[in-house]
Amino acid sequence: MKILLAVDGSPYTKKMLAYLAAHELFSPANEYTAVTAQMVLPSQARAALGKELVQKFYEDEGVRVMAPVTKFLLRHGITAKCLWKTAKPGELISKTATEGKFDLVVMGSHGHGALMNLVVGSVATEVLASCKVPVLIVR
Repeated sequence: MKILLAVDGSPYTKKMLAYLAAHELFSPANEYTAVTAQMVLPSQARAALGKELVQKFYEDEGVRVMAPVTKFLLRHGITAKCLWKTAKPGELISKTATEGKFDLVVMGSHGHGALMNLVVGSVATEVLASCKVPVLIVR
């Protein structure tokens, strides 16, 4: 099974990983890709900081989010491909899942988004509404 793990470094990412580790879905026989999306910095900030500094910021944030996920997966004998991109998170997750022909998307119910719905976060809601791939949301 080809599984896309949507991660953002929040406590809900940790809950999602703990859930996976406790279930049969978590197996080295599956193929995993972890993806994180960073919102694009405002154009004024990008212009003031310069291209190199902005790229370094995006890369540092990607590494900050992915390092604990990679470490957790490796402790369980799983090697995952890691992707970090600059985009709207919900759109990126749905697009990556469809274009990558994943069998399942797994994500936490809430994350670091500024706007959250009461029961399920805004990114999770967007993924549920737009993704053509089955989505498992862990609370």
